[in-house]
Amino acid sequence: MTVPHPSAAPGTPPGPGAATVQAGGRVPRRRRPPRTWLGALPLLLFAGLCFGLPAGALLYGALTRNDPVAGTTEITGEHLARSLQGPYLSSLTGSVQLSALTAALATVLGVLIAQAVVTSRRGALRGAVLTASGVLANFGGIPLAFAFVATLGISGVVTEIGHLDALGWNLYSFTGLTVIYLYFLVPLMVLVVVPALDGLRPQWREAALNTGASTWQFWRHVGLPVLAPSLLGGFVLLFGSAFAAHATAAALVGGSVPLVTLKIADALSGNVLVGQENVALALSLDMIVIAGLVMAVYLPLQRRSSRWLR
Repeated sequence: MTVPHPSAAPGTPPGPGAATVQAGGRVPRRRRPPRTWLGALPLLLFAGLCFGLPAGALLYGALTRNDPVAGTTEITGEHLARSLQGPYLSSLTGSVQLSALTAALATVLGVLIAQAVVTSRRGALRGAVLTASGVLANFGGIPLAFAFVATLGISGVVTEIGHLDALGWNLYSFTGLTVIYLYFLVPLMVLVVVPALDGLRPQWREAALNTGASTWQFWRHVGLPVLAPSLLGGFVLLFGSAFAAHATAAALVGGSVPLVTLKIADALSGNVLVGQENVALALSLDMIVIAGLVMAVYLPLQRRSSRWLR
């Protein structure tokens, strides 16, 4: 039985604040909402230990300076300022240029391959391409560098057969790194964009064709606007993957191509100047800021794409 508020007029239906009385005349207690966040507590603790503590230590080292004579520590922006000057700034610029170029090329090639797979009627082809993309997207580091050296290096098999050296081909250069990065970025883009292409409903294409629109008009006014968040999100993801790559470039070009990850390794190992560990931490902080900006663009785009392609 529902008991209305004492100040309510007679005949007024009970409002949301009315108390519900059970058969025994007792008012039941309000149920507390389930604490579902407790299930995520182990993940939060793991993330805090594995990411929060290293990030805090990195921030502390990038903004402080130790005086070995006086034994004191002071806050300074010297390391951050130095990380944005000279060869360190060139390495940041080189990494951004390489990442942007390879991400743009991989986005175009990945979309073309994914569209061919989605429109194909052969399920075996789709399964083979997606399986190969899953493997190649995670293939990198020293093995990938060795594979390209044996294939497209100075004495590589393809270089010798095609006489690529006469054409000015050089694997150990910016162009060579671009080709190598495309090897694992294109499959990654295929994996990212295939679900988005599957989300394009056939009814949209049929409606466009029935109204007299051409294939180009369908893609210009319907397909690409709907896929734009997924394509931009995929580009951002590829940019971040290329920006953080280190082992392949370190094994292939060393210091001939300025990259921020290589500069960080040199500063930590003391190959440039002794006592530059804090500059390496400042460079790492610069990378985190750039990656944070990238993710700040990527996450809203993914949410918008998921609303369109449900």
